[in-house]
Amino acid sequence: MAKQGVEDNGRTAAVQSVDRALLVMEIIAKLGQAGVTEIAAELGVHKSTVSRLIAVLESRGYVEQLSERGKYRLGFSIVRLAGSTSAQVDLVGQSQSACNALAIEAGETTNLAVLDGSRIINIAEAHGPGSIALRSWVGQSCPAHATSSGKVLLADLEPGEMRKRVGAKLEAFTANTLTRVADLAAQLVAVRENGWADVREELEIGLNAVAAPVYDSTGAVVAALSVSGPAYRLSPDRFADVAQLTIASAADISRRLGYLG
Repeated sequence: MAKQGVEDNGRTAAVQSVDRALLVMEIIAKLGQAGVTEIAAELGVHKSTVSRLIAVLESRGYVEQLSERGKYRLGFSIVRLAGSTSAQVDLVGQSQSACNALAIEAGETTNLAVLDGSRIINIAEAHGPGSIALRSWVGQSCPAHATSSGKVLLADLEPGEMRKRVGAKLEAFTANTLTRVADLAAQLVAVRENGWADVREELEIGLNAVAAPVYDSTGAVVAALSVSGPAYRLSPDRFADVAQLTIASAADISRRLGYLG
């Protein structure tokens, strides 16, 4: 019981330290810049406690010291974290008009998706005149190996990273789902060569899709743009034509994100 008490006290102290560290950054953000004495007064703790917190935050780049009397301001790591959030918001903002236009041109539902581990998350969507909006895919998480967007995003990974993400066994959703990692790896080679991917009723019976990559300003694949529709309408003999439309729309989004390739 004594050992359990020590562990509980340790966890409580750790949580308190994290809370205080966040409060330190909030105080500096509010004041613009602040010294240890000011922060300690705001927090109601001893200056030595603030000094320890500041030392950790400074070592990770979350605060930086100014030459003026030891005051601190927020560091570049805060900007980096904020940039990660704004980048996704910007991705949706820059892609929605292209999703809308592609949906009209292809006559089917379009989605923009990003990779999250072994799954994809749809972050933007548009419905074409021929599509029946029975549900929205926005915010939905889907297995990457059974989706056209997922195949595009997995194809950009190193083979070892891809295998690490999807695991040794692929879940089957229909009789058409790829369940062998070797088969998926072979198909991803073709995706890289062709510049687009497709699925033929692999996630749901009666649902087909094609997708193309979206690049950011560094040339990294940050998302995939897809067109999906019922198999009787988006049949395999339409894949190549719809893929070219999708590639063009994905390229438009990429240019908006600063990709010059």
